[in-house]
Amino acid sequence: MTKMHMVAALNQALDQELARDPHVIILGEDVGVDGGVFRVTDGLFKKYGKDRVMDTPIAEAGIIGASTGLAIAGLKPVCEIQFSGFMYQGFHHIKQHLGMMRMRTYGTFTCPIVIRSPATGGIRALELHSESPEAFYVHCQGIKVVMPSGPYDAKGLLISAIRDPDPVIFLEPEKLYRSFKEEVPDEPYTIPIGTAKVIKEGKDVTVLSWGSMLRLCMDVVQQYQAADIELIDVRTLWPLDMDTILKSVKKTGRVVIVHEAPKAAGMGAELAARIQENVMLSLQAPIIRVSGLDMPFPQFALEKYYLPDANRIIRGIRKAVEF
Repeated sequence: MTKMHMVAALNQALDQELARDPHVIILGEDVGVDGGVFRVTDGLFKKYGKDRVMDTPIAEAGIIGASTGLAIAGLKPVCEIQFSGFMYQGFHHIKQHLGMMRMRTYGTFTCPIVIRSPATGGIRALELHSESPEAFYVHCQGIKVVMPSGPYDAKGLLISAIRDPDPVIFLEPEKLYRSFKEEVPDEPYTIPIGTAKVIKEGKDVTVLSWGSMLRLCMDVVQQYQAADIELIDVRTLWPLDMDTILKSVKKTGRVVIVHEAPKAAGMGAELAARIQENVMLSLQAPIIRVSGLDMPFPQFALEKYYLPDANRIIRGIRKAVEF
């Protein structure tokens, strides 16, 4: 075990998968010589060479499109898009090719590609650098969508994503890159994609979250003692682990969903609908969503007003519990 931050955990996962499987390659803007904008790929170019870790032109559609062809040809590309707000340039490849290749070819071909990208806000970044786009990609059926909330999960989930036979969008909360450290095993390990994690058991209300908001919810659990909170890290946005979620809701009867993306058509809406469809009679209060605002992500001077904070989460929990 070594105590490390998320950047180091991701770097170790990439290093170990490059060493394990010669078909794994990395490509993206500045991932080679410079080691990536957040240094997630630091040292890998020197260790594995330009044929395994490749700098690309500034062309997101080209990165994702080339990776699609490489994956069909038998390689396992792990491509980095510098910020998730830049992924839309290659969205047509994601929606029309990656997600559909297995169905289109009747299982003859698939696209074992991982698209890694820093995502979400909280670091006072520039415009287009603080997106929370997970719902877009969940709507692209045929693609798995993952957002870890800490170094341990980041390493295990990234290794699972690389070994997965289908495409995975791997969104990394940039606020968490170096904000704290966890004990991470030195050897390779996997965390199954499609499994949620119960962070804390409770009996009064279920709080669902993922990514950097999960860390904020963990702080709230410590602060707010008026209710016994069950906290679940959804961590895989698709496929959803509804078994774990519904089991919790049946026990608590109340749900608060916390996410950073806008409320309209966000993942909170999907989770709320599935809970309502399956365990409506177990609910003792309306499902509460605490989210970002239905507006473009603001410039850094205003981002603290946009992002959910502890007070907004506590108000949501109180509203559910006191209904």
